[in-house]
Amino acid sequence: MSKYTKLAEIIVENVGGRDNIISLKHCITRLRFQLKDESLANDEVLKNTDGVVTVMKAGGQYQVVIGNQVSDVYDEVNKVAHLNPEEDAQLDANDKKDKNWFKNLIDIISGIFQPILIALSAAGVIKGFNTLFVSLNWYSQSTGTYAILNAIGDAMFMFLPIILGFSAAKKFKLNPYMGLIIGAALCYPAVQLDALSKAGKPLFTLFAGTPFHSQVYQTFLGLPIISMNYTSTVVPVILICYLASKVEHGFNKIIPETVRFFFVPLFTLLISLTLGFLLIGPVATWGSNLIGSGILAVRNVSPALAGALVAGLWQILVIFGLHWGIIPIYFNNIVTNGFDNVMMPYYCTTFVTTSVVVAMLIKARKNKKLRKVGIPAAISGALGVTEPAIYGVLLPKKKPLLISCVVSAIVGGFYGFFNLRKFAMGGMGFFELPGMIDPKTHSLDNMYIALIGIGLSIVLGFAATMIFWKDDTAVNEKDGKVKSLQKLVRGEKIELPLKGKIVPLSKVKDEVFSKGYIGKGLAIVPEEGIVTSPVDGEITTLFPTGHAIGITSKNGAEILIHIGMDTVNLEGKYFKPLVKKGDKVKTGQKLLEFNLDKIKEAGYSTITPVVITNSNDFTDVLTPGLNGDNLDDTLLVAVK
Repeated sequence: MSKYTKLAEIIVENVGGRDNIISLKHCITRLRFQLKDESLANDEVLKNTDGVVTVMKAGGQYQVVIGNQVSDVYDEVNKVAHLNPEEDAQLDANDKKDKNWFKNLIDIISGIFQPILIALSAAGVIKGFNTLFVSLNWYSQSTGTYAILNAIGDAMFMFLPIILGFSAAKKFKLNPYMGLIIGAALCYPAVQLDALSKAGKPLFTLFAGTPFHSQVYQTFLGLPIISMNYTSTVVPVILICYLASKVEHGFNKIIPETVRFFFVPLFTLLISLTLGFLLIGPVATWGSNLIGSGILAVRNVSPALAGALVAGLWQILVIFGLHWGIIPIYFNNIVTNGFDNVMMPYYCTTFVTTSVVVAMLIKARKNKKLRKVGIPAAISGALGVTEPAIYGVLLPKKKPLLISCVVSAIVGGFYGFFNLRKFAMGGMGFFELPGMIDPKTHSLDNMYIALIGIGLSIVLGFAATMIFWKDDTAVNEKDGKVKSLQKLVRGEKIELPLKGKIVPLSKVKDEVFSKGYIGKGLAIVPEEGIVTSPVDGEITTLFPTGHAIGITSKNGAEILIHIGMDTVNLEGKYFKPLVKKGDKVKTGQKLLEFNLDKIKEAGYSTITPVVITNSNDFTDVLTPGLNGDNLDDTLLVAVK
């Protein structure tokens, strides 16, 4: 089931049902229905439906405006209504695949964690304050107050696979409730290693004498179940959801529609979770354990190098959930040796991360989007919970994450060299300091080392961010003009694609453009029938009729040039594309020719909107060309 299936069902129902549809086409932004009786359509329901921008009626067409996802919704409407679409009308404005695997990986991770940031921040702050109040002796850990606050703050981290199951499913286009079930199954008490090890003796042991040593307590149809503790983990649920999305997609293709509702989720859960428990979960956990073993081996060679590796890679490990390979070493060392000095170099990352976020907030005082996420992330980080800062601030911006990792490696090396130790479990951030006092000698020397490292973390993290990171909103707030095109960080200068008179989008007699439903920009009343590329980039959309063309610039601006109003009805007459979808183009390169006079004679307006359809990805879209500012032929400036 596509994520647009429900939307398609609502649309079909509220245009009067399948029997009321004569034909369906789509252009760059909207579904264009020809209906037998437009009075049967329910305008208000459609206008208030999530995923529908608005509804319009023009030229004998009932138009449902969708936006950038129109081609996906179009495909789903055809399936739901059992229509037979014309192949040459197909358009996919979003099929451009980035071949940079690392960028794609970052996009997947960010896409999974971004939706849960608000809840993650709230839980982190509550958990941190609960630790603070216990440290201040306002109440003890044995009280009901502590238990309730700890449940509120710790629940999200304890049952993180359930939360991530829902978020990952949405990212992988799997039914999100399937993701919830997958996460819940991983957290189910009866399959956790701790519960099984207390319930009885193992049946046998696998891989004895290797890093993959595993005691087997149960079997599944004769196959050994390698039990793990999956609560608070990250990687297993994401990998299983990815597999489930492929399984679900495959069965949707082969199972008849009449029984698909029941059998697709049945087979998806059985296959993905069986493989998850038997193979994916154990392999992901072993990966974490191998990282921990590797760090132990390095520490035996050089404590400073081991400290630098632990601290420098800690945030990367957290992102992938692989830090759990080190945490068992921490617990084991304190229990068996009375202290831990292997994992403790990571301690500096809390303060480095927080100082980097604070520096970013200072440099980006006007960036409302950053402040919305950054302020609670900084509070949470100061209290020892850095996940909101890592996922919500550092990872999306990339360079601050690198700064944080480098500074953490430096301070982590310092901690490793001076053998920072922790003697008692518990506490986070500043409240871990009491646990660094040697209970046997009562010496404060070890805590002084920790305090020096905290000072280094804050100073170096803050200074490095202030020096090496620049806010992407380099716009002069005083008069709203561009401060300096050459100095804009990731700014996008967009040239005139047509010769003619520049007018505001509000002059376009089409609400989709005039009200900015699909993006900010302006319009041109052309003087000649030639369209040139406004940027260096790639042709990502070229409608078969030639009346609309989309370009994605090298800096990520998605630019739509729509020649005339309702010119899609000309079905390509008077338009001559000179490029094709996927072509790389340069600024000023001729893209399209059209017969201006013939289009006017046919009764169509030639006013041409030029909009940035992903305007929400930018801090602002400036229009110096419209304002008459002296910026040569610059039409728009998109500022990230």
